[in-house]
Order: sequence, then structure tokens, then C-alpha cells
Amino acid sequence: MKNITRRAFLKIAGAASATGVLGYSAMARAAGTNKGSARVIVVGGGFGGATCARYLRRLDQGIAVTLIEPSVKFITCPFSNLVLGGLRTMDSITHDYNALKQIHGVNMIHDTVDRIDPVGKKLTLKGGKTLTYDSLVVSPGIDFNWAAIEGYSEKAAQVMPHAWKAGPQTVLLRNQLKAMKNGGKVIIVSPPNPFRCPPGPYERASMIAHYLKQHKPRSKIVILDAKDKFSKQPLFQDGWKKLYPGMIEWVSGAKGGTTQGVDVKKMLVDADLVKHKADVVNLIPHQTAGKIAVKTGLVDKTGWCPVDPKTFESKLHAGIHVIGDSAIAGALPKSGFAASSEAKMCAAAIIALFNGETPPENSFVNTCYSLIAPRYGISVAGVYRNTEKGITEIEGAGGVSPREAPDSFREDEAKYTFGWYESIVADIWG
Repeated sequence: MKNITRRAFLKIAGAASATGVLGYSAMARAAGTNKGSARVIVVGGGFGGATCARYLRRLDQGIAVTLIEPSVKFITCPFSNLVLGGLRTMDSITHDYNALKQIHGVNMIHDTVDRIDPVGKKLTLKGGKTLTYDSLVVSPGIDFNWAAIEGYSEKAAQVMPHAWKAGPQTVLLRNQLKAMKNGGKVIIVSPPNPFRCPPGPYERASMIAHYLKQHKPRSKIVILDAKDKFSKQPLFQDGWKKLYPGMIEWVSGAKGGTTQGVDVKKMLVDADLVKHKADVVNLIPHQTAGKIAVKTGLVDKTGWCPVDPKTFESKLHAGIHVIGDSAIAGALPKSGFAASSEAKMCAAAIIALFNGETPPENSFVNTCYSLIAPRYGISVAGVYRNTEKGITEIEGAGGVSPREAPDSFREDEAKYTFGWYESIVADIWG
């Protein structure tokens, strides 16, 4: 893997399915018919849960798989920033579960899990139905710590949208940007680590800037950041300087960027040093594991779920596997690609355990593309493996886009961005 060029690696990751550059052969070895009619329930139909349900069935059709997801259709957070920039529509990032049901034989239940009984191996739905399982996979994504910033709440998000769960919030923020006057100010509040999609706030600033440059060129974006550095920072800032000079200002935590409170009525954001007045505020809240994970006692004092890195089985409740953004997965970031990669390894481990076998050695891949403009892409990629320290990144197998790249390279990476998205959604929901 170390001998493959980074450009070739990105072409593989962008054009191929998210099966993973490493690990599929290990999963294939886990395939087979389990002894008995094992029942697996997967909670959450996003990148992690939907992938796990599909690959459990793909690797062993003797397993009865039920996927529980409240929504009839899933709207991806990846590419939702492109909706804000006017590059995509909401319909284009919305996917149904028909293929999972009709082609892959997954039993779909559109309901919300109200309670999980880890001892009795059963769960209760809000609709009143109780289901039993032999193995449970929990992939609930993230939830928000509404109390972390004074004055902010779920109600306040209807005025200062977070848009960090794609859907109505995305539409609300998009409409606010369209209604804003030319010369207005947009504030993006970026949360402390860890949070879903580390480069996301900065791609969002880029896509909003792309829209404003075309329609409201006198406007400005201020990013108030709780952090002193961020993912792909030099690449983003180079792109901003080239494409949006003077439009985007980033304020680090050390320079007064940490938000303490908001006044929704006055559209004020109170940071460490200054109260900022804005026309549009996109406040991305502090984050924790998904609500059902917290309610079930799957989280530790960090607010996230510790898991066995070989199987993703919870360290707090045996028989429950946690994947995706809610899990503490070592060096793996909280991203859609990582969640899908984790899901496949988890599926292989569950099948092996059902068959009384040792779970296969696992490895993971993550590629995160960001668009600064429609023809200007940047990326970070990594390959990860289990060591005595847990899931760690393989040195030299990945990296970030080179800073001194020609325009043709940035254009290629933008193409890979679109190829990656179409590939991964086809692999999961197609």
C-alpha cells in the first residue's frame, strides 16, 4: 500500500465502491452460512447502519437482518454543503431503502427505538412493538449538546440553523442565504473536537462563499472556531485567498473564536472577545453520541461509545456493536466513508462470531473530499489498521492534497469528489 501513488489511491477511492482498498478479502473469508437462523437488528439507516445491513445479507444470506430507521428516505450530510452552494438539489442527496428491501432482503421497519434491553436482548419501538435479537448493531449518528452554548436550543435552531443533520435545516439555511441582502454577514460557529465531519464547516464556508460571490458579492463570512487548527487548513486557506479574497475570515479559539452564547432575537453571537452581529448564523453545536446510545448506557464519560476495535462490540454491553459517528474508533474520523468501512468490518466480525470463528483481521480506509469551488477540490485520505494501540493510521498510506498543485490537479480532485459520492451511495442504497 505504501508503494501506490497518492493520486492513484484517490482515483481508486473516488471511483470504486467504499468496500475499502484493504479488507474485502478478509470479509469474504467470513462469508458462509451461519449455524441456525441468526437474527441481527441494525438501528439507524445512515452510512454505517445501512451498509452493515446490506453487507450482513451480502456475506451471509442465512442471517435475518432487520434495519430500523424512522425516515422513509435518507438525506446525506455529505453533499448537503453543495446544496447551500447551489451545486446540488435536495432530491439529489435523498435516497430510499427500496434496494435494501427488494434486492438484498433486509426487513425494513420505519420507527424509532424507544428502549434497548441489553440483558434480555430485546428492544421496544415507539410504536409499541418489541423485537428480540441475537446480535444488535447500533448506528445512531450524533446528537447535540444544546446546553453547551448559552441561549442556543432546538427551538433557537429554527432561527440560527445548525444544518448538521441534513434535511429541513439544510433548506432553512439555504433560504436564509437566498433572502440575505448583498453586503450581509454570515457567521459560522464551528464546534470543538470531536464532531462529525472535521472538514465540514470549512467546506460549508467555501460553498456559501461560492454562492455569495455570484449573487451577493459584497457579503462576508466569519468563522468563529473553538479550535486553533482544523482539517486541511492550509489547503482551505489557500483556496479562499485565491477564489474568495477578503470574503472569509477565520477566528481561532486563541484569537477569541470560542462562542459562549447567542441572542437569537438580536442575531448576536457572543464570542470570547467580541459580540458579533450577523444576518445569518449557522451554529454547529457541540456533539455527542446518538440519543439511543446515551439512553442505553453505551457511552462513557466522553459522551461517545467505547468499542472493541476488532469487532466494534461495545465495551459496556456485550452483544451490542456500535459503529459510525457514535463510536470511539481510534484514529478513524467521524465521517460517512469511515462509518461505511467500519460497518463492513463489523458485519464480517458478527458472521464469524455466529460461526464460532475468530473475526478476521480488519483494516479501514477513509477518504474525505472537500469542494472549495465546483472545479476546485482538495482531499485527505488514510488507511488504518488494528495494532496494540487500537485503530491507528498506516504511515505513508494516504495524506493530504499537495499545496503546490496545478489547477488541473484541483479540477481532477473535484471530479473525484463527485465520483466518490455517486459510488458510495450506490454501494449503500443502490
